[in-house]
Amino acid sequence: MSNQALLEVIALDARDAVAAQAGGADRLELVTDMAADGLTPPRETFAAIRAAVDIPLRVMIRRTDGFAAGPVDLLVEQARALRAEGAQEFVLGFLTPDGSPDLAAVEAVLAELEGCRWTFHRALDRAADRDQARKALADLPGLDAYLTAGSADGVDEGLPVLLSEAARRGEPGYVARIMVGGSLTLAHLPRLRAAGIDAFHIGGAARPQGWDAPVSASAVAQWRKALSQPPPAGRFGDG
Repeated sequence: MSNQALLEVIALDARDAVAAQAGGADRLELVTDMAADGLTPPRETFAAIRAAVDIPLRVMIRRTDGFAAGPVDLLVEQARALRAEGAQEFVLGFLTPDGSPDLAAVEAVLAELEGCRWTFHRALDRAADRDQARKALADLPGLDAYLTAGSADGVDEGLPVLLSEAARRGEPGYVARIMVGGSLTLAHLPRLRAAGIDAFHIGGAARPQGWDAPVSASAVAQWRKALSQPPPAGRFGDG
């Protein structure tokens, strides 16, 4: 088993998925409608992608732009349909108006996922209190990653937070893996990897011609090559 860092790529359709796998992606995040920052894809899209590639797929459960859950019964229906189609890994995360994790909505969806592994997505970057949010979510079944930039404004602004949280690995609320995504660039990798972070998520970076163009296998391969190198020796400062 390779110990290289995990690379997750956003895929909108089977063409994206095939290119991402060819470039060396370890896992895909499946969404639709990036104008709304990524919503649940149709069941048929999941089925087409699952037939086209053989790497793990994490499917978004999200109905509206923003981080409010909306009608929870509709989220539950989506989760149930995707499970019936064979989906085994998921991405979700909802906040209440005061910026706390919407545990009622999350737990309602999790009841349909039957212990499947899942990522709490960048709702964390909009939480009123990140530490409180992490601790509130920590014991939910199947949670194994946080997708985060450290800030709602992206990795440039969130880097000190990411480094600080990486240093707390193993503490209550800090057991789930940090997966960095959100305006992530190759230039960020040395400091993140020196801090022990080993999972990375790209969307636009896999599409040099923009979101109207498909994933570029060569762009993904550039990231795969960078992440296949050993982490830098020593640690970088937080400043």
